[in-house]
Amino acid sequence: LIAGVAVVLKRLWPKVRIVGVEPVDADALYRSLEKGERVVLSRVGSFADGVAVREVGEETWRLCRSLVDEVVLVSNDEICAAIKDVFEDTRSIMEPAGALSVAGMKRYVLERKITGKKVIAITSGANTNFDRLRHVSERAEIGEQREAIFAVKIPEAAGSFKNLVKSIPTGTSVTEFNYRYSGKENAPANVFVGLAVKNRAEALTILDIFRENDYEVEDMTDNEVAKLHIRHLVGGASNGVTAGDDQEEVLYRFEFPERPGALSTFLSKLKFGWSISLFHYRNHGTDVGRVLCGVRIGKSERGEFNRVVEELGYMYVDETENTAYRTFLRN
Repeated sequence: LIAGVAVVLKRLWPKVRIVGVEPVDADALYRSLEKGERVVLSRVGSFADGVAVREVGEETWRLCRSLVDEVVLVSNDEICAAIKDVFEDTRSIMEPAGALSVAGMKRYVLERKITGKKVIAITSGANTNFDRLRHVSERAEIGEQREAIFAVKIPEAAGSFKNLVKSIPTGTSVTEFNYRYSGKENAPANVFVGLAVKNRAEALTILDIFRENDYEVEDMTDNEVAKLHIRHLVGGASNGVTAGDDQEEVLYRFEFPERPGALSTFLSKLKFGWSISLFHYRNHGTDVGRVLCGVRIGKSERGEFNRVVEELGYMYVDETENTAYRTFLRN
């Protein structure tokens, strides 16, 4: 595509600048231009499968080496963000290779601080499948730098989780919370936190706020393993509630209203001495947030806890006897 476009445009308008775009894991043309000869990649990423080639074709290379001015590389997250951009503007869903040019254009304009110029992205390809859209939606916010992911250590003590929530700047939307009580003596708790941000600068500001509140925190926004896998694996069975203990863990599934303060309201209703032992929340773009929450309470306090839950007014289901929970999350 780029070879044919370049031939026509350079003939009609020699001053036009032709910029190619490739994924970082399928950059055969970029490497070939850098080396001055065709390069064969040992492997290629398949997300943008329409451009996943190990080697540029011979005739394509002959044209591109003299007509293409440069190539921009973009990440898969940036491609996902571009798919979202095209959809919001046109209500059309591009395949990853089709939205590649938009992702490259955004990066090119941002890095070179271009203003007052005409920049055109050629979009070609809408051969996507429905199953892929979940991945695209999940990664688009990160590609737009509108979601930040942090790993925060908090003391394994009553009120710590509530204090962490309070430290998050007012008005910041929580996109994800994953936490599981470990039961290990004197060991800190690791909390997986996702936050909606306006840009990268805001994410770094929140990182500083966590540190100012004496939290040990690590920014995992660019950690591929964290984004793809760890966010779904945080937790496991807890050793904190053992046979003969005077406490028990209860598990409830809630629908929190998607509005600021819903989580704080829930935490403020918990009686002192009741400890959050499991918490999982992920924003799915609906008007309610689906929350799975485990709480350690006294075995004689089940009735009191149920009354508190009723008073909240949130839709809930008691999942303490759920087979999946007892199989994977409870000893």
